[in-house]
Amino acid sequence: MALEATFRDLSRQLRMLYDMLLALRLTVGEDKPLKGEASLVDQLEDTILDVMGALDECLKTAVVAQKSVGHPLDLDRARRALTACQDQFHRMERQYCDSLASYEKLKDLASLGRDRRGEWLAWAGSVKDGVEQCRQPLDGARKALACCWQEIAERVGTSSVSVRTSNIGQKFVTKTAAPDDVRVEGLT
Repeated sequence: MALEATFRDLSRQLRMLYDMLLALRLTVGEDKPLKGEASLVDQLEDTILDVMGALDECLKTAVVAQKSVGHPLDLDRARRALTACQDQFHRMERQYCDSLASYEKLKDLASLGRDRRGEWLAWAGSVKDGVEQCRQPLDGARKALACCWQEIAERVGTSSVSVRTSNIGQKFVTKTAAPDDVRVEGLT
């Protein structure tokens, strides 16, 4: 895949993940049952907002990287932006896995639905489905990041220039002409 297309795909994959998280946030916060409150709802909503914040930073740096591989090409800027994007992506992925999609969190969600029944059971099922649906775009973004790194590595590998310096120099010595060496020819 061409360099620009690879970076464009990364931005597209990250936006798909952002849209899935936005839908999940709406399910958690807006579609919750009207009767009763649960601290788990607030925890989930806070976690989703944190994940979305890290993903937003990831998206911003992905856009910078995408612009850097356009015309004029600036591979160093693209590499630095992709590094920042990768860091934010790992932060976001850890939050998603540890605080949103963890076994304990999903078990608590299922328990809340079973204990309260009715609307809460349906809501808990919808939230669990939403969390699970985020896995595919998360995986797609991870693969797109790897493809971007591969494209940069291939580009750098084909156009590398090596410069080596040494302290060896040249010394020019001139000889002063002796009077015997001086000849006068053709004076008029």
